[in-house]
Amino acid sequence: MNKIRIDIVSDVVCPWCIIGYKRLEHALTAVANEVEADIQWHPFELNPAMGDEGQNLREHLAEKYGTTTEASISARETLTKLGNEVGFEFNFNDDSRIYNTRKAHQLLMWAQSEGKQFDLELALFHAYFTDGKDISDSQVLIECATELGLEQDVVNSVIEDESWAEAVASTEQQWLEAGINAVPAIIINRKHLISGAQTTELLISAINQITQSQE
Repeated sequence: MNKIRIDIVSDVVCPWCIIGYKRLEHALTAVANEVEADIQWHPFELNPAMGDEGQNLREHLAEKYGTTTEASISARETLTKLGNEVGFEFNFNDDSRIYNTRKAHQLLMWAQSEGKQFDLELALFHAYFTDGKDISDSQVLIECATELGLEQDVVNSVIEDESWAEAVASTEQQWLEAGINAVPAIIINRKHLISGAQTTELLISAINQITQSQE
């Protein structure tokens, strides 16, 4: 059995990040008889200056990227279709909002030491994209974490602790200095970078090439 480490740099409000992960999940299932993967998630904030109230997603895309209403609707339809293909449900609508994710990343960073980071990451993707929840809201984060068995008081203290916010910012800066300026970014065995939400077939090929070079 070949063992590999996979680091995923992502943001929980990035639709391509969950699509990229689900494709990776399918790739790992395809090679499960030969490969065992240890997956760790790392923070990247698409909108670190976003206010607590968030912003209408359509307005945000228009303001940040110049996306037209028609292009925004088309993108939603495409993402929904791609999500369905990999078993993830996007529920976009005209009222969908994008939120600040600093507190979410604080919680995810801490959850790694509790052995719950992986499950919490997926829970937050689901809460935001499927259930339409405000993942900048402390109560939403507490709800997601406690459902996984994490203690509410500790979760709340992590969310409100400025030292965890600083740790997230420091980690993000390290990734930026390493050349990661877009997500998702998948790094295998600390040296093989796969940028963007690549196809399952490409991921299978990459994993096979990397593991064969280990033999």
